[in-house]
Amino acid sequence: MIDNAQRNREAEVNLLAAARDAQWSATTFLGPGSLKLVSPAKVNLLLAIGAVRPDGYHEARTIMHALALHDTMYVHAAPASADEVARAATESRAEVAVGGPAENLLVSIDLSDRTGQGLAVAAADNLVFKAADALARALDRRDCERVSVRIEKHIPAQGGLGGGSSNAATMLVALAQLWDVPADDDRVVAVARSLGADVAFFLQGGCAQLGGTGDTLERTLAPSRQAVVLVKPADGVCTAEAYRRFDERPTPVQPAVLEAACAAADAADVPLVNNLAPAAEALLSELVAVRQWLADRVGAQNVLLCGSGSATFALVDDYDAASALALAAGKQGWWARPTNLSGLRAAIVPSRR
Repeated sequence: MIDNAQRNREAEVNLLAAARDAQWSATTFLGPGSLKLVSPAKVNLLLAIGAVRPDGYHEARTIMHALALHDTMYVHAAPASADEVARAATESRAEVAVGGPAENLLVSIDLSDRTGQGLAVAAADNLVFKAADALARALDRRDCERVSVRIEKHIPAQGGLGGGSSNAATMLVALAQLWDVPADDDRVVAVARSLGADVAFFLQGGCAQLGGTGDTLERTLAPSRQAVVLVKPADGVCTAEAYRRFDERPTPVQPAVLEAACAAADAADVPLVNNLAPAAEALLSELVAVRQWLADRVGAQNVLLCGSGSATFALVDDYDAASALALAAGKQGWWARPTNLSGLRAAIVPSRR
């Protein structure tokens, strides 16, 4: 049981964090020339997992769609001294990591959680740092440099919404701009693909069909603007475990359904299918309750698990309906947000002059 003293301590921490956020400014904390970027979430309208390949990955065909729900990122790069980088490498601070081709890249990451679910990731484990490190190596940047990052998180972790992958893609977009490299440079795209199947999608955004292991762009579709509600229980699903369960009892997508999805020119015409969902639901039974709760309200054909979970999305008539449904889901004890399908991608927000 949580006692009053612990509640007071937590309230004090929350108030301090809120005060710090209220005073935060990109120019003050990162410096002039900081980039502001949007880092959108996604859903899979189609997720058709296939057989395991010789390299250990699964064949996968997916149609991803960006959402209006997004994290906001700020990125600034500046020269650093060798002593500064070396000192940071020995201090073992959770918010700082050192990488680059000559251990010359100092990356600091400030996470501001706006999801209400709590978030604590060491910089060295953050896909944002891995993106910066990989791109610096691909470009063979050897001058000592400090990259400061602020991430305001609205996309919950372990939801299948691609928040971490989107942040990594957004970091690549930011550094390409700061390092004077085209965002569609082959090296940027190659780094994105090396970081995970979803990262390359966020460079494209909108609605796109991907093949291979889900990382190879096959075509784009006309995006939709339909309203969506996202609902997520507190617990997450281990993606690796979901795939292991899937391999024990594979459930391929019916050829006719896959053909219809792959023939659709418009996102609105894609049937909602996810053959990884039964494996994920077997690991977290609360997903069944969420799916059934949403299906009772909007129809089963409009409800689908996001990737391997644990968020489930439902297509609804309009934003007001999504807001009402999110409010009702919150009363069930679930995290829930209204949003829209969107044409967004990882992108720099134009500065106002």
